[in-house]
Amino acid sequence: MPSAKEIKDRISSVRDTQKITNAMYLIASTKMRKAKADLDRTMPYFSALRGEIKRIFRTVGNIDSQYFFPEGSQEDLPGACGYLVITADKGLAGAYNQNAIREAQRLMDQHDDNKLFVVGEYGRQYFSSRGVPIEQSFLYTAQNPTLQRSRDICYQLLDRYRAGELVKIFVVYTDFSGLASTARSVRLLPFHHAHFASASSEKRVKVPFGFSPSVETVLDSIIPSYVTGFIYSALVDSFCSEQNERMKAMDAAGKNAQELLDDLTIQSNHMRQGAITQELTEISAGALGQRRRQERQTEGGNML
Repeated sequence: MPSAKEIKDRISSVRDTQKITNAMYLIASTKMRKAKADLDRTMPYFSALRGEIKRIFRTVGNIDSQYFFPEGSQEDLPGACGYLVITADKGLAGAYNQNAIREAQRLMDQHDDNKLFVVGEYGRQYFSSRGVPIEQSFLYTAQNPTLQRSRDICYQLLDRYRAGELVKIFVVYTDFSGLASTARSVRLLPFHHAHFASASSEKRVKVPFGFSPSVETVLDSIIPSYVTGFIYSALVDSFCSEQNERMKAMDAAGKNAQELLDDLTIQSNHMRQGAITQELTEISAGALGQRRRQERQTEGGNML
């Protein structure tokens, strides 16, 4: 059974741990709010880009572009598939990293020719330790995603796509909805024409636009910016999901620490109460023995 000093030291250690978990909870909360605010400020631009692409399709109709599946083609195009997998730089975030990696493995099992692109130290270490070749690892941190990093990732992936090294590009990230985070995979390229199809309530453009030098050239200049916005959104969603899962993990750890503190406090109180009871018993026994000794001495004096 642990001694009173050992229990006291354990209580002190658990309280220090609880302070750390509370601090990590607050830091994760602050980072998540900041990243979400940055995304909210930039997404209107990319939403406008999507609207312009839809206007192009409402004006011209069928367009032959390297970024789109040809009309009537099947999705099982021959060639290598690229996978951009977004993970965190560290753990302590529940099942956030494991879910993203599991989704990436599920997707790669469906294809034979895979090229892996990883963001986040956790994913790099995981795939490297299991001998899974990584085509390219983006060595900057997954923390605090920026538009410039998203643009850099986009251009490197698009260079390989235009060169024919990749026929499809998938993004594996964690979607943040505020209450729950879900690992998901999305085919980034090529697009289907239906992806930008106009809703039935939208009217076709009556006065055609002019495109210079051609509609294909205009579309080819817009798509990279749109892809950059999608990657940025995936990075921010993943980052917010990571912080959200870390908040949950730290909250659970704080509650467990409090339960442990309660149990240790009860043990400490019982032990202290036992020690007090033992002292009172010894004092009472000593007083009783002293009184009996005095009584025997008094009786002996009376007999004389």
